[in-house]
Amino acid sequence: MAREDNRRGGRRDRDETPEFADRLVAINRVSKTVKGGKRFGFAALVVVGDQKGRVGFGKGKAKEVPEAIRKATEAAKRGMIRVQLREGRTLHHDMEGRHGAGKIVMRTAPEGTGIIAGGPMRAVFEMLGLKDVVSKSTGTQNPYNMIRATMDGLMKEQSPRSVAQRRGKKVSDILPKREESHHASDQVAEEA
Repeated sequence: MAREDNRRGGRRDRDETPEFADRLVAINRVSKTVKGGKRFGFAALVVVGDQKGRVGFGKGKAKEVPEAIRKATEAAKRGMIRVQLREGRTLHHDMEGRHGAGKIVMRTAPEGTGIIAGGPMRAVFEMLGLKDVVSKSTGTQNPYNMIRATMDGLMKEQSPRSVAQRRGKKVSDILPKREESHHASDQVAEEA
């Protein structure tokens, strides 16, 4: 009896301090044909994130909408990934993601750009904590495949620190020199 109360108490404490924000992306009415006719239920697609570099998605099915959303949220929390953000606001480099017919392109953006993304991708970026990103979806408009393609692209991202560690170099050896990039942009401006 005491053990059950402790477990419930622990679970309640976790729910009272929500460390993750969640966003309902899609809800579908689904049916199952049985001997007596059709049984209707609901399928929910939810994106969960801490807005500091962790994000996950999940889907859940149930006879009632709230239960489907709860199941999807639990599944999303179990399958979270960590993404390194540059300056806590954008991606380190441009990347592409694919899943099935879903193809998306994500590009870094200067400060103040905002989130330029459609539908399900916007939910992923907001839950991830991205503030500046430009993205384009070509291919399917199916929210499930769009989210999977976005997650595929995000998993390909590599921070300069992780690349330097893998190569056994310093971060300064990998990143281009700031002064050279300014001179190159000045030369391009003069030629134009």
